[in-house]
Amino acid sequence: MLRVDGDADVAVETRIRIGWSKFRQLVPLLTNKDISLIVRGRLYSSCVQSSILHGSETWPVRKENEVALQRAEMRMVRWMCGVKLQDRVPSKELRGRLELEDIISVLQRNRLRWYGHVLRKEDNDWVKKCMEYEVECTRPRGRPKKTWREIVEKDCRARGLNTQDAMNRSRWRKQIGMIDDHDECEWVNVFSGTGSPGLSRTNSTEP
Repeated sequence: MLRVDGDADVAVETRIRIGWSKFRQLVPLLTNKDISLIVRGRLYSSCVQSSILHGSETWPVRKENEVALQRAEMRMVRWMCGVKLQDRVPSKELRGRLELEDIISVLQRNRLRWYGHVLRKEDNDWVKKCMEYEVECTRPRGRPKKTWREIVEKDCRARGLNTQDAMNRSRWRKQIGMIDDHDECEWVNVFSGTGSPGLSRTNSTEP
């Protein structure tokens, strides 16, 4: 899904459309007032946000891509919270109601998780070789686009990480803030059993 010129514009646009499709399928649950905002936030994170960020580990994102992702997510967040843009409620406050992490923070963590995985591979592994490979060509005029390697190295500097940290998988996961899989799936228990409020349907329209 990466374009020939090396950017992730098409990938980001495609995943946002897929995210909206998944969101609309789950609207009866995500806007159900019988379900707490926190549970709705977990459902959104597990089913919608993860769909948007599928494959994002290798995106060489630009600022414009990040803005597009945040704008799409905040539209969904306002819809879940029943808040309109005109209400001027801060995005941070709305995410706090859902206990939802900012999509760009999740994107950065996914990127670092993949980076650590690649660094731990053998030096002759083709995936690791691709990370080091440089295409010989004539550069066009203007400022060159940032590569994925440059972006992930910037992530590492921002968190004070180095390549040696990645050799210890458990330490690396802790340093980048990875969450255990069973924690991510806790919300499933809320929907189990007979007569669960999570199975009720309500009619909702986007504010």
